[in-house]
Amino acid sequence: MKMEKIEHINYIKSPIAEVYKTLTTQEGLGAVWTTELIVKPEVGFINEFDFGDNDSTKMKVVELYTNKRILWECTDSDPEWIGTKISFDLTEKDGVTSVVLKHFDWRELTEFYQWCNYNWAMFLLSLKSYCEDGEGTPYQKRKF
Repeated sequence: MKMEKIEHINYIKSPIAEVYKTLTTQEGLGAVWTTELIVKPEVGFINEFDFGDNDSTKMKVVELYTNKRILWECTDSDPEWIGTKISFDLTEKDGVTSVVLKHFDWRELTEFYQWCNYNWAMFLLSLKSYCEDGEGTPYQKRKF
């Protein structure tokens, strides 16, 4: 059975350690994704992200390789997300960190998948803005 995946790359003019820290801490993800969250950078911990209207997402931290890779598995969210995985792979060259974001193991390509594809690109833009300029665009500040 073929599984769908979303895949993006963005280039951030910021040290890899700074980008990694942003993607693994409450402060960083709060500035980039949603201000309502419970996050710990430890394998096995279940990060919780809230997006209002009882819209909660839980991500189990499966892998953490400092300044290299982060892998989450969705344990609770929209039914289409449960069981999917999200990875961030980081590399740095000449002071620029590339972030490859993959959201994989989708069971089918749906309208929600397409909407999430757009939103992951917006997530990377928010990450870039936060790491480069000190201000991200979390859910609470975004226009939809």
